[in-house]
Amino acid sequence: MLLARLADVSEQVAATSARSRKIAVLADLFSATPPAEVPLVIAYLAGRLPQGRIGVGWSTLKEPVPPADHATLTVAGTDAALTALAGVSGQGSQTERRRLVRDLMAAATAPEQRFLLRLLTGEVRQGALDAIALEGVAKAAHAPAAEVRRAVMLDGSLPRVATALLAEGPSALERFRLKVGTPVQPMLAHTAKSVADALATLGPCVVEEKLDGIRIQVHREGDDVRVYTRSLDEITDRLPEVVTVARDIAGDTFVLDGEVIALDAAGRPVAFQETASRVSSRVDVATAAAARPVSPVFFDVLAADGAVLLDLPGRERHAELARLVPEPMRVRRTVVTDPADPAQRDAAGAFFTDTLDRGHEGVLVKALDAPYSAGRRGRSWLKVKPVHTLDLVVLAAEWGHGRRTGLLSNLHLGARAADGTFVMLGKTFKGLTDTMLRRQTDRLRELAVSDDGFTVRVRPELVVEIAYDGLQRSPRYPAGVTLRFARVVRHRPDKPAAQADTIEQVLAGPQPRVV
Repeated sequence: MLLARLADVSEQVAATSARSRKIAVLADLFSATPPAEVPLVIAYLAGRLPQGRIGVGWSTLKEPVPPADHATLTVAGTDAALTALAGVSGQGSQTERRRLVRDLMAAATAPEQRFLLRLLTGEVRQGALDAIALEGVAKAAHAPAAEVRRAVMLDGSLPRVATALLAEGPSALERFRLKVGTPVQPMLAHTAKSVADALATLGPCVVEEKLDGIRIQVHREGDDVRVYTRSLDEITDRLPEVVTVARDIAGDTFVLDGEVIALDAAGRPVAFQETASRVSSRVDVATAAAARPVSPVFFDVLAADGAVLLDLPGRERHAELARLVPEPMRVRRTVVTDPADPAQRDAAGAFFTDTLDRGHEGVLVKALDAPYSAGRRGRSWLKVKPVHTLDLVVLAAEWGHGRRTGLLSNLHLGARAADGTFVMLGKTFKGLTDTMLRRQTDRLRELAVSDDGFTVRVRPELVVEIAYDGLQRSPRYPAGVTLRFARVVRHRPDKPAAQADTIEQVLAGPQPRVV
């Protein structure tokens, strides 16, 4: 398949807000895609490189290359070129990367060059592309979307399911079943503003502690125990204490969903980065486990004793979890059978406050009758966490694409330093309405001091209120941290930059995280 076709579809998907139109465009693309190239097409549309980081940034891409007159570059050829780039190392590697990038860009037409620039810089943003791509694959293969979705959640790989489905037809879905030892995409939660809002939305529900740990999925079949992360990576060898716990559980075949967390001597969670550092450690695991032991805490069960439990309501799955797992290893919870009862509402609010006092990050509110919708961010699970805000200064903004073409979208955010300069803390394009985009583009054009065609540098005068979930450590930024899940709340034209929050205030806020 020509890369030009993919670039065109990417533009079409980005340019429309209609979900049905996105699905139709993707279905046409997948119908014409050779099954062997489906994984590449899905990855590129979602802005992912199968090679991972390939050492190419703006410094390598900034030199313009005359585009090709005719489209000849293929998806497979692009993959081969990126694989070659990823393999460059050693003396002279920078010069070789520049040569390979120039060769790739010279083979691309102007639309293909625009797509490649976004792909290589992580700027392909299609909006929930994987979910839409799934429905596009289903439509192309004339298969029920619900059955395709279930196959993906059980197998853990949309590209793998899509390849089989487009090659063999709907009958291929029959072989994708829950298997102990094969990780399942975890069920995720939407956000609610408060516990009261979550109760009003869900009706009868349970309120559980939301632990600030690492999501794990534990599979056991006999003595064979496997531990997987939220991203389905196996980490069994890094968590020997979890393997021991799993082997001590009464059942000999099960799949459990939970978190692994490290606690201090007082029983409070340690800083997230300490838990993450322990889980990510690949060397001298025994020493690491002795120095910073972790404990699993389980909140769901997906299979037990040969039975698949995904479709059971939450209350029945928890009964099975309680049968298998001792109470100290189950997440703390309180059941709300009648959200209209003031006493039960008050108890739920008190549970939230107590959870925060215990050092955890919030609560999850789950409908009692909800099945386990693996791989989906369902409305039957709602997370409630305190919201942190900062008033930061816009240092630069990037030109948007698709529906945001011609608008300054991705904001570079900075906090005040003691010497009067600003310390960059990250970027965000989230939370901006169409009206906000137009107004900020007009204002930032007035403040512009340079424009390289991608990024507009501005005088640091526009203040924006930013909501964020916390900080995470990042060597990319001068303060060593960046904002986690930052989104724009509102512009603050009433507030001068001299009154924006300082870097000291930022660092004194929520605990930095490592992800």
